[in-house]
Amino acid sequence: MRSAPTPEPSTRRTDRQPHGSHRTAALLAGLDGVPWGEIQDSSGSAAAIPRLLRKVAWGDAETARAALKDLRKRICQYGFVVEQATAATVPFLWELAQRPQVSCRAQIIQLLKNIADARQWETTATAYPKLLNHRENPVEWERAARQAVRARRDGLERLLADDDSEITRATTELARTLGD
Repeated sequence: MRSAPTPEPSTRRTDRQPHGSHRTAALLAGLDGVPWGEIQDSSGSAAAIPRLLRKVAWGDAETARAALKDLRKRICQYGFVVEQATAATVPFLWELAQRPQVSCRAQIIQLLKNIADARQWETTATAYPKLLNHRENPVEWERAARQAVRARRDGLERLLADDDSEITRATTELARTLGD
């Protein structure tokens, strides 16, 4: 009498992340470790920021530009008003600016320059010092965001050597802003 064949053990790995997630781990490592839902962007909760950063990282040119435009509104509205989530987003922007496969690198560098230039809340606090007494202190957000840009400025040299003139032009402007 024949017995049913014993199935062979699978050689397929089960510990892998779904397609696309592995790239997320490699490129935007640490993104999911930020408590985005607990911090604010210009629209309220910053919970959408990881999704937008991923679209910038792996979207086609049109998708990446649209995501960056939305991200800009959320973390550096009008090009000079930073939010609580801005400083947490900056390291990921620096990382994306360094990656040749990202289609809107020059625009990311311009956003970093805008963040480094931001002084809206400090200027407002000069006229209205009571702003500094609020529990949520936007002047501190602004300072933290500028410091986050400065903390990663060691990436400037590599960007200045890029073959793309748009990237080198944007990087030169950022370097001037940072005083490098």
